Amino acid sequence: MGTTKRRSPLTDWTVLIPVVALVALVFSWGRELPGFAVVLVALCLAGAVLAAVHHAEVVAHRVGEPFGSLILAVAVTVIEVALIVTLMADGGDKSASLARDTVFAAVMITCNGIVGVSLLVGALRNRIAVFNPEGSGAALATVATLATLSLVLPTFTTSKPGPEFSTGQLTFAAVASLALYGLFIAVQTVRHRNYFLPVDTGRDADPQDDHAEPPTSRAALLSLGLLLVALVAVVGDAKAVSPTIEAAVAKAGLPQAVVGVIIALLVLLPETLAAVRAARRDRVQTSLNLAYGSAIASIGLTIPAIALASIWLSGPLTLGLGPVHMVLLALTVVVSTLTLAPGRATLLQGGVHIVVLAAYLFLAVSP
Repeated sequence: MGTTKRRSPLTDWTVLIPVVALVALVFSWGRELPGFAVVLVALCLAGAVLAAVHHAEVVAHRVGEPFGSLILAVAVTVIEVALIVTLMADGGDKSASLARDTVFAAVMITCNGIVGVSLLVGALRNRIAVFNPEGSGAALATVATLATLSLVLPTFTTSKPGPEFSTGQLTFAAVASLALYGLFIAVQTVRHRNYFLPVDTGRDADPQDDHAEPPTSRAALLSLGLLLVALVAVVGDAKAVSPTIEAAVAKAGLPQAVVGVIIALLVLLPETLAAVRAARRDRVQTSLNLAYGSAIASIGLTIPAIALASIWLSGPLTLGLGPVHMVLLALTVVVSTLTLAPGRATLLQGGVHIVVLAAYLFLAVSP
């Protein structure tokens, strides 16, 4: 028989690191950093990512699924949106496509990278990764619709030259994105919450996790606060090192879109690690909740925020994808549909998603 174990939800490093990373953000904000300072800020960023994952798991253990993954996805996305708007305000015309590049990178990383790695980990552990096709399929449909309305249609509309929306079209896309996001949250957390709960496979997922007592309300609230601090530090430190990233990208002769890819990779690290850890515990549904929830939040919150910010942002706003990216998006939707329909996946499906992500990353560097 298993014995009940009480694990301390908070450890010294998970409290200290977010604070240190936030202090690093304060001292580095708006300054040109020398090489050693960039390294220190990058180390703080990495520590803040690990701390964010820990605190997200503490909160998730207290509130349960799917609320735990929802909190992490929304928190990361809100701060990501703030980062995008800040960079666009500072970057002028050269940042016209930053929102598109970052959002599309987030969609590809979540729907192929996080999903693929989670399926690989789950299948390696139990031969078959099991999840709810109803909930995951609904999430994928929402992602596909949001991505098409916000990133594909601007390439084909004619009211404004170039891959841009007119003011009225951008307003419609923003309202539709918010409406779909709100509807998805209502379905996920209230009306059909059971579609997004981990599948009971009858296997022992993680005895230590199963028998650990939930943290107290006070510990969960403290972790929630530290989670927000850690995420602010993650995104803020990412912005602090972004000039170095942009300079390195330009020096290497790489496309400007690579900057959006790197930013998305950095800010999605907490969700990626949390999803992998959930998959190791035979909770692949939680991993998929994190992946698709992040993609939905990334589009559903970024487009309205950008639409609002466009009131005072003077430069152009390029949202439409090019032909190569539209092909990759279509491939992602088709492959994801075939992966999710049975509710079961093997190593092959995980490998297919990883290859699609690899193709996207390669073509971002060598278009």
